[in-house]
Amino acid sequence: MFSDGRLLIGKGEKEVYLEPKMANRHGLIAGATGTGKTITLKVMAESFSDMGVPVFLADIKGDLGGCVKKGAENENITKRLDSMGISRDEFIFTGYPVRFWDVFGEGGHPVRTTVSEMGSTLLSRLLGLTDVQSGVMDIVFRVADDKGWLLIDYKDLRAMVSYVAEHSKELLNDYGNVTKQSVGAIQRSLLRLEDEGAEAFFGEPSIDISDWIQTNEKGQGYINILHCVRLYHSPLLYSTFMLWLLSELFETLPEVGDLEKPKLVFFFDEAHLLFKGAPTALVDKIEQVVKLIRSKGVGVYFITQSPSDVPDTVLAQLGNRVQHALRAYTPSEQRAVRAAAQTFRPNPAFSTETAITELATGQALVSFLDAKGVPGIVERAMILPPQSAMGPIDDERRRAEIEADDLYGKYEDEVDNESAYEIINAEREALLKDEIAAAKEQQKKAADGAKEKKPASGGRKKKTAAERMADQAMNTIGREIGKSISRGLLGSLKKFM
Repeated sequence: MFSDGRLLIGKGEKEVYLEPKMANRHGLIAGATGTGKTITLKVMAESFSDMGVPVFLADIKGDLGGCVKKGAENENITKRLDSMGISRDEFIFTGYPVRFWDVFGEGGHPVRTTVSEMGSTLLSRLLGLTDVQSGVMDIVFRVADDKGWLLIDYKDLRAMVSYVAEHSKELLNDYGNVTKQSVGAIQRSLLRLEDEGAEAFFGEPSIDISDWIQTNEKGQGYINILHCVRLYHSPLLYSTFMLWLLSELFETLPEVGDLEKPKLVFFFDEAHLLFKGAPTALVDKIEQVVKLIRSKGVGVYFITQSPSDVPDTVLAQLGNRVQHALRAYTPSEQRAVRAAAQTFRPNPAFSTETAITELATGQALVSFLDAKGVPGIVERAMILPPQSAMGPIDDERRRAEIEADDLYGKYEDEVDNESAYEIINAEREALLKDEIAAAKEQQKKAADGAKEKKPASGGRKKKTAAERMADQAMNTIGREIGKSISRGLLGSLKKFM
């Protein structure tokens, strides 16, 4: 709840506020399943919206759509508000301005980027490539860049990988070795990723980051909700996509320094997926992005079960902490609780380590940076209830919200501009035409030479060696043309079915 120019998140012995100027110092919302992380996420998102700060968050379970609807009082909410001493004049149920997004275009506006924009590093992670295979992917991108060929969609990437494989000998001196084994592994990974639906993510029009950083006519920031129910079925695709969004913000937004309030707040749910199995080089880059993106006016809040899910180098950048209950039944869980307690500035009124295991649903240990940037003493607090409705919305309401949005129509129709796929195919067709013309000319010369000799009497005329070579060339070219046409037709059927 936005109150007195600050974000009121909860109340214990005293009210717990998040200072707007410190909101871009990043944060962490942690806790076991079912302890109230989603409630905290909603309360913070609503407060930022009321402050005029747009929010971007992922809806993994499909239950955040209720932000668009006015909430309703019930017995639990009444008890919570009464226990916190918050009057109904202060706490007003309301809906919020929401924009729905979806990589697959089903539960929101389509979100696309081009292959070139994603880059070889994230794409290699997405494909699960080894270091050697990632090196080949780097060559693929470098060759495309040097030739000025755009890699826009999935078919561009596949065509470019094939092109590099076919011309590996020519490229060897300038770019390095490209082995058949590496190319084969990349092509198999591309097929697997295509089966998971990643093809929908690449294309045009690509997302314009400025569309996330908008307010409505009342000055409220839009809550941008990425519908991730289907996307989350592929955890690697989800985490890589979210990382790309974060890096896109970092690369696109200008430096603004420390603002009075953030330009955008980015919530990264299931953050453990981002770091699970990530190579050290990638974790280093994530740390760098998190460290520097605050100067772009962006606050990043990771949501996960335990602080130990986040590497220490990244965890050190998260100044605002909300810790819900953790379970401690096993030795490893007990160590996680101990580690979580040590991340807070102690409160002499209670044991932080003990409190973490005793917190009820909706309660949390909270420590925010004060106006001077100093971590506050940890407080045991009850988190406010959301002002918007809890739970999902039906498909009819979602569709109505999408179509009523000013952005409707900007991203709905995909555009297929000329890019690497078309250029490579045009080169192949031109090469085939030249080979056909050369074969015909060779056949004509062979036929003219045969006329100068008398055919043997009786029986069948024998072909000269030149005629046999010309026929063989024509047969080979004919088979290649047949395969090319066949593949093209099958591709069209697959695309438009």
